[in-house]
Amino acid sequence: MDGVKNAILSPWSSEMGYAHFAALLLCAFMFASGTTAANQNSTGDPARPAEVRIGALFTFDSVIGKAVKPAIELAVAHVNSDPSILRGTKLSVLMQDTNCSGFVGTVEALQLLAQDVIAVLGPQSSAVAHVICHAVNELHVPLISFAATDPTLSSLEYPYFVRATQSDYYQMDAIASIISQYQWKQVIAIHVDDDYGRGGIMALGDALAKRKCKIVYKAKLPPGAANTTIENILMQVNEMESRVYVIHVNPDSGLDVFSAAKSLGMMSSGYVWIATDWLSALMDSSVHGSTDVMELTQGVLVLRQHVADSDSQKALLSKWNNLTRNGSAYSMRAYDSVWLAAHAVERFLSEGNAISFSADPNLRATKGSNLQLDSLRIFNNGNKLLENVWSVNFSGVSGPVQFTLDRNLIHPAYDILNIGGTGLRTIGYWSNISGLSVVAPEQLYSSALNSSTNNVQLHSVIWPGQISQKPRGWEFSYHGKSMRIGVPLRTSYKEFVTQDKGPDGVKGFAVDVFKAAISLLPYPVSCNFVLFGDGLKNPSYSDLVQKVSENYFDAAIGDIAIVTDRTRLVDFTQPYIESGLIIVAPAKEVESNAWAFLKPFTFQMWCVLGVIFLFVGAVVWVLEHRTNTEFRGPPRQQIMTVCWFSFSTMFFAHRENTVSALGRFVLLIWLFVVLIINSSYTASLTSLLTVQELTSGIQGLDSLISSSSAIGYQVGSFSRNYLVDELNIAESRLVPLNSPSDYARALELGSGNGGVAAIIDELPYVEIFLSKAILTLSENGNLQRIHDEWLSGTECSADNNGAASNSLSLSSFWGLFLICGLACLIALVIFFLRIYCQYSRYSNQVEVQYPEPEIVSRSARLTTIKSLISFVDKKEEEVKNALKQRPNGSQHPSIGSTATEEQST
Repeated sequence: MDGVKNAILSPWSSEMGYAHFAALLLCAFMFASGTTAANQNSTGDPARPAEVRIGALFTFDSVIGKAVKPAIELAVAHVNSDPSILRGTKLSVLMQDTNCSGFVGTVEALQLLAQDVIAVLGPQSSAVAHVICHAVNELHVPLISFAATDPTLSSLEYPYFVRATQSDYYQMDAIASIISQYQWKQVIAIHVDDDYGRGGIMALGDALAKRKCKIVYKAKLPPGAANTTIENILMQVNEMESRVYVIHVNPDSGLDVFSAAKSLGMMSSGYVWIATDWLSALMDSSVHGSTDVMELTQGVLVLRQHVADSDSQKALLSKWNNLTRNGSAYSMRAYDSVWLAAHAVERFLSEGNAISFSADPNLRATKGSNLQLDSLRIFNNGNKLLENVWSVNFSGVSGPVQFTLDRNLIHPAYDILNIGGTGLRTIGYWSNISGLSVVAPEQLYSSALNSSTNNVQLHSVIWPGQISQKPRGWEFSYHGKSMRIGVPLRTSYKEFVTQDKGPDGVKGFAVDVFKAAISLLPYPVSCNFVLFGDGLKNPSYSDLVQKVSENYFDAAIGDIAIVTDRTRLVDFTQPYIESGLIIVAPAKEVESNAWAFLKPFTFQMWCVLGVIFLFVGAVVWVLEHRTNTEFRGPPRQQIMTVCWFSFSTMFFAHRENTVSALGRFVLLIWLFVVLIINSSYTASLTSLLTVQELTSGIQGLDSLISSSSAIGYQVGSFSRNYLVDELNIAESRLVPLNSPSDYARALELGSGNGGVAAIIDELPYVEIFLSKAILTLSENGNLQRIHDEWLSGTECSADNNGAASNSLSLSSFWGLFLICGLACLIALVIFFLRIYCQYSRYSNQVEVQYPEPEIVSRSARLTTIKSLISFVDKKEEEVKNALKQRPNGSQHPSIGSTATEEQST
């Protein structure tokens, strides 16, 4: 009994015979007793067994295995010595060596499951995990892996697989962020061709595609490849253009890749190497942390699972000499995996669940077979234990151990390291919350992201070849293929691009611009121009852009307009010619008529001018009437004087002189206004009579849309899609045109006669079509006026009575009229204030001279309007003389006819 127990607690031998014999012996013993797993514990609690067994699968002699084995043993010892967990139930671990073999690992896993373990830790190999997952699904035993990182293991196909480490899904997203940060577009993936390598590189391809990058080649290494095989594969890789390599291999053979790369000169300047966390696990191992490893990997970027410093980690490191401060993250994950299983079992037992097994009805012993499949039994409450595993939440030495709804550990994060000199240097971090950052992820979890706490810029890097400048990431290989440049085979407007009999096969404006641009590059570019189109009509430029996005062409040149839909597919260069949609419509000359002299001013302006002329004349008459004899006389004569004076000032031909200060003030302001009006009228009339005026039935885009006229467009241009999709113009109204001669003929015929009312096309083509007419207009000065009429406005439509009219409106002169009106108002106010003062003094003097009967006194008060008007009509000189006379004089002034009659009586 003790001997059997000691065999269970000790690590299993790598010899298959002994392992198989021990497994069969143990299975026979357990099957015979049937009660070992349910024995009463030392506390006397019948619901708790005295011992629970879990298994562990990994390769003992591997880089990861050497690190995790002592971690698992130490974790089991800590669990059994902690009275707060399992409470009298002893945790035992049965270890099996998978020997770096998928077949051996599968056999060892089945032998382990035959010993009625309730959970299995491992395996470290994703390939072995894929096979074992089917077995644990059948037997309902949770498989807790601390090193299998293949993202496909998270599939719903494997419900009993628990990943207690980070998935490569996140690691590849971190690598894609680095590649995007340094603006590399193409990478080459070097990976081991197994489930681990294929799954990780597939995730990398998806992550790169989100950032408009891609894997241009996948260099597959056979598992356990020989050095000659690795060198041959790297020589093929070195002949390709991309110099950015992502290496995703196993830590036990990964250094062979760098050794071969160094011998081929691929660790020099210009190359970029990014290694996944296999390399950090290798370098963190004390066994492999030698100077030889550093020499092979100088300048390499490497990722490592981020493990935050904690008190529990420091306490563990002080007790475990095999782990340094930069110990392997996988060893810490293995340590936490044991505690994860212990916490889950504790909750499982606390809920009153019993540990029991039953025969699998799908497995029957076959007569004459030595496989003994009936020794594999189902863990009856395995689903409940699995639920407890998913609900575990505690702080481990590797960080918080808690699972998300998609069955991954929370807070995935990686350190980004740069190998240089004799050690590793942290240049930044990546987490699923912040992306790239120079701030540790645990600091970002507890604070909101802002520009002060997060910076996507990584620290400086020493690249291969001991250079600090970022490598370009690609080179033109001597054995590489020429770039396929798509060129549209146009049938019109061949000035931009056309077929040629020369060595290039094409020529034109766009071709010359492209050649001039690539001639400025510091390296040669081999190009092969490929014509696109049938030569019968202009090709569809949208189809040409689609061919570039599908990699049928490496690039395309030509008169290709930059529109939104196309920018979603490809990248464009800086525009080298102005573009935009233009409306071309036939214009007719407007002939002048007999009433052209009225056009400088609008009708409203003419009416206001007539009124203000009369108003100013009347104001001047009021101001001059009492002092100027030229503004006195019979009523008819005075009306004629006002009208003549008003309109004669337009030509500065008035003969009446102004003698009062207020009259001269008003006249001075008015003559300034007249000067501006005369000048504006003369300039506008001159323009109308000398400049040729053109008019069109199409006033703008709105009027064209609202009409039912036919509209022309160029074959192959994006204008057709714009008219139909954006402006909702019926396709029946659109007429395809292929050449400038088609343009001219369609415009000449018109919309109702088989032609078009207008053509909508891109600016460069319109300029070529109108080149001769533009040259003529430039010479006679009419080009700018037409440009201002059609292109200077921000609105799509034009108002025939507004922007298209040259008549001056009231809005151009209301400021002058306001100044003139205020001057007249001020002068009138001052004038009537003076009249009021004179009238008051004059009225008081009459009362003093004639204090007679009351009826006479009331007449002398001059209170009637008629008396006031009579006073205003008197000459200024008479009023002043009357005011100078003394009250006891013999004569008195006659104020009005009414007062005179009363004095006579």
